[in-house]
Amino acid sequence: MKKSSILAVAALAGAAAVMLAGCSSGSGNGGSTDGGGDAAADRACVILPDAESSNRWEDFDRKYLQEGLEAAGFTTDIQNAQGDVNKYSTLADQQLTKGCGVMLLVDYQGAAEGVAEKAKAEGIPVIAYDRPFTGADYYVSFDNNEVGKLEGQTVLDGLKTAGKDPATAVVVYMGGDPTDGNAKMFHDGAVEVMEAAGIKAAAEPPGVWDQEKSATNFEQALTSLGGKVDGVWSANDANAAGVISILQKNNLTGVALSGQDAQVGALQYILQGWQTATVYKPVKDEATAAVDTAVALLKGEKPTAQAKLDDGTPYIQVTPKLVGPEQVKDVIAAGDASYDDVCTADVMAACEQYGITK
Repeated sequence: MKKSSILAVAALAGAAAVMLAGCSSGSGNGGSTDGGGDAAADRACVILPDAESSNRWEDFDRKYLQEGLEAAGFTTDIQNAQGDVNKYSTLADQQLTKGCGVMLLVDYQGAAEGVAEKAKAEGIPVIAYDRPFTGADYYVSFDNNEVGKLEGQTVLDGLKTAGKDPATAVVVYMGGDPTDGNAKMFHDGAVEVMEAAGIKAAAEPPGVWDQEKSATNFEQALTSLGGKVDGVWSANDANAAGVISILQKNNLTGVALSGQDAQVGALQYILQGWQTATVYKPVKDEATAAVDTAVALLKGEKPTAQAKLDDGTPYIQVTPKLVGPEQVKDVIAAGDASYDDVCTADVMAACEQYGITK
């Protein structure tokens, strides 16, 4: 897949200038327009998946999507399904009853597909945000194959630091939930890089997006390998945290370990040497791309996509970044983590070592 440049947030200002004068600002928690014009057509409906797979949905995506859409003059209705497919459907029905000019959906275990079908029956365009699903008009996400490649490179880098030969290293694959369409892209990208260097999976438990299940699955894999492991491809930081809990339990250090999302805990583990790196996906960049796409659709325009999914869905890609200990300060500077949260007492020495300041 091709990389793309990040879509410019400056487009929002131009979009705002052409909005109907009667369009009013709405709540990010289910508000609707009160002003003149076609209120439903000026309304962006968003459903987030949960609060467990990552803190990003509530801490960052909600904020950036709401700010961007409202800056462009649209009302927002942003809901969270809280990991419940039935709630997902109920929230969508409530939004559709009020009316939507566009729907922006983060899939949860396939729930977005039924919602997309209902929306398109009403002529409402649908954006798949972060996770792909059948029936969307556009898919906006990071270049997920590139995310996987960066994760695979992380494992190789960690093995090199530890003086391990990739061809003989014991590496466990800890993938994501297969119901998430991104999980295969992460896996394929990582495998392409790792196996080209001679790595073969010593064990590959079922994929999950769950820290506790990841810990259990990794512990079982470690036992099957006689307690020997040199590297772990982990598809995200939550899974990596589960792995780390087992590494610590068994006093295993120097294990190459990947992740993604640049969660606070992961940044701390990276500084302390437990995690090799994380793939940083600046949520604001992705949200900006989604807002630009939604604004274009609300204006009846055709967004430009850099690639297509296998089913032909136009794929608007955002570029991820790799973060090791030297780059943690960049995540803090961008506002996607705070100095106080990362540089706690037990991490302070490492923060000072890597030049992280308030």
